[in-house]
Amino acid sequence: MGRTLSGEVKQALNDIYYNERVRKGKEALALLQKTSDAGDGDASCVLARCYCGRQYVWIGHQFPEDDNLATKYLHRSVEQGSALGVLVAMRCGELTPDLEDKMPFSSLQEAFDAAVELADTGDAFCQYVVANTYFWWDFVEIQGKDENSFPNQKAYKAYLKENISKCEDLFWKALKGGMYLAAGNLERYYTKGDADIIAPQPQKALDLWRIGAEYGHPLHQAIYADDLSKLGLHTDALRWYKLAAEGGHPGAWSDVGRYYFKGEIVEKDEAYAAQCFEKDLPFGTMRAYAYLGWQSFYGRGVPQDYNRAFELLSYAYQQGNTGNFYLLGKSYFSGLGTSKDYKKAREFLEKVDPADSDTLYMLGYIYGRGLGVTEDIQKAVTLLKKATKSPEAKEELLHYKKSLFGKWSRR
Repeated sequence: MGRTLSGEVKQALNDIYYNERVRKGKEALALLQKTSDAGDGDASCVLARCYCGRQYVWIGHQFPEDDNLATKYLHRSVEQGSALGVLVAMRCGELTPDLEDKMPFSSLQEAFDAAVELADTGDAFCQYVVANTYFWWDFVEIQGKDENSFPNQKAYKAYLKENISKCEDLFWKALKGGMYLAAGNLERYYTKGDADIIAPQPQKALDLWRIGAEYGHPLHQAIYADDLSKLGLHTDALRWYKLAAEGGHPGAWSDVGRYYFKGEIVEKDEAYAAQCFEKDLPFGTMRAYAYLGWQSFYGRGVPQDYNRAFELLSYAYQQGNTGNFYLLGKSYFSGLGTSKDYKKAREFLEKVDPADSDTLYMLGYIYGRGLGVTEDIQKAVTLLKKATKSPEAKEELLHYKKSLFGKWSRR
C-alpha cells in the first residue's frame, strides 16, 4: 500500500505502454506475473489490463485475451491493496460489495487519494487511471454524492463540470508521459464533449494522432498514416506506415506493401510487396493473406504455388475478405491447390460481381453438366453466350443444340 510503484511495475509499464516499440511485451508480462505472485497489487492490476484485449493494451504485444484471468488478477489487485486496482475494478464494474469489503482501504475516497498520490509522482499510467475517474464520472460514487446532494440542478451541473474537466490536464500529462491510450480519451473528450456539461472542442483533437506518432507510438503512427492517406498525402502516409511497421504494429507492413504492389508514389515492386505482406502473416492480418494469396496464384513477385495460394486465400476468406471469390472459385473448379469441388466452386463464382468471361464460362460449364447442382441447360447456354472473351466458352457451346421449338439440349 505504499505510495510509489515498485521498480518491477515501472519497468513493465515502460515496456508495455511507454516504449512499446522495443518489443519486450512478453518479458514484461512474465515480470508482472512474478511480481504479482510476490504480493504486488499494482503488478496484479497492470497484469489484469494485459489480459483485457486490444482496447486496453497494444495489439502488437499479442497478449492472449482472457476475461477470466483479467478478472482473477483485478480482484487480486484489490485484495493486495492496490489503489489503482480499486479504481480500475470500479471502472470495469467488478468492484462488488464483497470485493470492496476485502480491500485494505477504509473507503473509496481513501483509495482514490492513494491513487492521486501515485499520479502526482509523475507516472503516466497512474495519471491515466485517475483521469478516467473524472472522465467517466466515477468521482460521484467515490465522493458519495448524487443530484440530491445539491440545492438545485445548476449547482449539481457546476459540480460535475468542475470535476469532469479535471480529466483533460491529466490525460495530457499521461500522453506526454508515454501513455498512448490517453489520446483516445482526449479525442473523445474533444469531439463529443459530455452531454450539456462539457462542450465539444473538435479543433483540439486535430493533432492528437500526429503528436502520438511523433512520440513514437506505432498505433498512433498507423492512425496518423491513415489520416494522411485519406487526405491524399501518400508520400507522408507511406513514411509513417513504415515507421509503424518497423515498430511492430500489426497491419502496417500490409499498408507499405500495398503501395509497392500497386506502384503508387513508388516504383512498382511486387517482390518487395510480397516481403512486406509476409511480415504481417504472423499477426493474422487478413489483407496480407489476401494479397500474398493472389501473388502466389499468379506467380507475381513470388513463385507460383497453387497450394499456398489456396491456403492463404482460404484464411483471408474465413477472416472476412471478399475480394478473391474468383480465385477461390477457380481453385475449386480446376482443382488448383485443392480437390475439385464444383458445388463450392459455384458458391464462390456466383458471388463474383461483376462476372468476367472466365467466371461465366465456369458457371455455364457447371450448370450445363449438372455438377454439384441441378442441371439447367438453358441457364448454362445463357451464361456461356455472355462469356464472349472466353475461347473455352465457345468450345463448350458446341456441345449444345437448339430444337425447332427453341429448347436447348446437349448434343
